[in-house]
Amino acid sequence: MSKTKKVELLSPAGNLEKLKIALDYGADAVYGGVSHFSLRIRSGKEFTMDDFKEGIDYAHERGKKVYATINGFPFNSQLNLLKKHIEKMAELEPDAIIVATPGVLKLSQEIAPHIPKHLSTQANVMNVLDAQIYHDMGAKRIIAAREISLRDLTEIKKELPDLELEVFVHGSMCFAYSGRCLISTLQSGRVPNRGSCANDCRFPYEMYAANPETGTLFRLEEDPGVGTYIMNSKDLNLASHMKEILDSGAVDSVKIEGRTKTAYYAATTAKAYRMAIDDYYADDYHPERYQHELNSMQNRGFTDAYLINRPFEKHDTQSLDFTMQMGTHQVSGMVTEEGNHFLCKYKTYPGDKVEIMAPFDAKIEEVDNEIGNVTKEGDTYYITFKKLIAENGKEWESVHSGNVNPIRLPIQLPPYSFLRIPATEEMTQIPKV
Repeated sequence: MSKTKKVELLSPAGNLEKLKIALDYGADAVYGGVSHFSLRIRSGKEFTMDDFKEGIDYAHERGKKVYATINGFPFNSQLNLLKKHIEKMAELEPDAIIVATPGVLKLSQEIAPHIPKHLSTQANVMNVLDAQIYHDMGAKRIIAAREISLRDLTEIKKELPDLELEVFVHGSMCFAYSGRCLISTLQSGRVPNRGSCANDCRFPYEMYAANPETGTLFRLEEDPGVGTYIMNSKDLNLASHMKEILDSGAVDSVKIEGRTKTAYYAATTAKAYRMAIDDYYADDYHPERYQHELNSMQNRGFTDAYLINRPFEKHDTQSLDFTMQMGTHQVSGMVTEEGNHFLCKYKTYPGDKVEIMAPFDAKIEEVDNEIGNVTKEGDTYYITFKKLIAENGKEWESVHSGNVNPIRLPIQLPPYSFLRIPATEEMTQIPKV
């Protein structure tokens, strides 16, 4: 890919708010879905058809795109419902439909031939032969398996230059082969490939040895520090390898996982990878800048996984000691869409100085008034609150995450800006933002 054609940054949209946030923070496109035919039922339930249409209009007004996920694995009993769902989604005019099986690809081509089709990573495309077959069937883009190498992607692009290639660069990793897991089905009846995975791989497990002849059962003791999260994969993070990925010329779109993750996650990942991409094209690439933002979030530890390295070369992709760890920062508030108030997400007191994380290329003014002051230190803006006054006029001595009253800001800030503070050891429970 030449430097005249920028790679696409594709972010998750778990609901309408997260869709707007991802686009505002730098994503070129977002993906999401409605109903149980999307592989994330929880996020699919957060979108109504009207919401999804509003999100598509919001993106198109900004010259950006929305891809509709219809990437579940349907039963025979669902096929008539699936046909109706494809018809309804096509009426919303998304920029592409993401599907996972040959049958659904063929069906969507028949129902909505005018809408591009993207093949889900669940199809596990790893080579030129499979890519060719799906391309011949009408797939404009292949979302490659997470286990693929950059070398193999380059070979596919060489053989099929008109086929767009999309790869995951950030987010949760699956213990199984690109989502082909049945642990959740066995333990709780929640089927991963139909969108309702219970993330059983993230749980701690105890190991036992049984002798069927004697009925003896032994609990296996583990060495201290080894941990019992035996199937818990670290989170993918390729921000430090974006130059290699883009230098290959093979990748058309880099994708961030996480439709069920927080609004702060949607914002931070979009901003970090937007910086990485733009810096690459400006020949000013600095991985530490992007990692600074990405490390501010909760994570399971990070790994660069398999795109750059071969699987047998990697021995650090599992997080054995914990299922989630604190990031470097705690979100204390999120600015409302109108920009004059914030909603408390942790706790805030008069006198507190909090960092402002704003959407990409946002403009913020320095002020000093009765509510508080906004100052700039280096490239970072901060608010110091003098008073905490709610939208209804009530003044509070402090506000905590359970307080749902919008609190006034000293100045109007960009919609969906976040207020954050450095994390401490005491911050072990983090409200979802």
